Amino acid sequence: MSVIKSVLCVPLSNPYGVFTPFGKRCGAACAGITLALGLSVGAAGAEPLRLVALGDSLTQGYGLPADDGFVPQLQDWLHAQGHDVIVINAGVSGDTTAGGLARLDWTLAEPVDAMLVILGGNDLLRGIDPAASRANLDAILARLQQEDIPAMLAGMPAPGNYGPEFRDAFDSMYPELAQEYDVPLVPNFMHPMTEKADAGASFADLMQDDHIHPNADGVALIVDGIGPQIAAFIDTVAPATP
Repeated sequence: MSVIKSVLCVPLSNPYGVFTPFGKRCGAACAGITLALGLSVGAAGAEPLRLVALGDSLTQGYGLPADDGFVPQLQDWLHAQGHDVIVINAGVSGDTTAGGLARLDWTLAEPVDAMLVILGGNDLLRGIDPAASRANLDAILARLQQEDIPAMLAGMPAPGNYGPEFRDAFDSMYPELAQEYDVPLVPNFMHPMTEKADAGASFADLMQDDHIHPNADGVALIVDGIGPQIAAFIDTVAPATP
């Protein structure tokens, strides 16, 4: 089974999970909610950088306990490296690049200092024309550029069963768009799995029982692989002033 089937098309009623984004653009209403919940309000000074992960089930943490998904593991990893950052879970299971684009206004309604764009897996599962996927990612990156929000793009490898023309068009859109918009690129989000597969080894120990989604250990390897690049990326980003 191709590792691209790590994305499961199951919609969620609460797409942003437990990482509800209260932030600097919320104003008095959100401040009141924060105080009502008894959350601490930081002292005057620099606020944590708010990094939004826009993606699908891989980002959302499908099938995993709340603390074991990509977003919480990435946040813990970054904290351990000394980064003052809040990672916001904007992953929706089943989302295509079109879905990510369609909810971009909603996602940007809350404060965003930087964004990870991790989309494309469900486009592959559905055999969507790579030209359409590219146009959607292009529109997302263009909007972020317009809003002056630094972005980082993560790619997904296309399987060969759609033919070489499809695979080449899909695989090339990520580096080409990254170059066009001058954003950092993670060529293969699923690298720990594909690396094992390319070496002829099993990666079943990194997958959930459905053999589709990474388990907690698989997510940890993904974070270990992508973490240094994300850390370097956020080092270039300054949190917005209140």
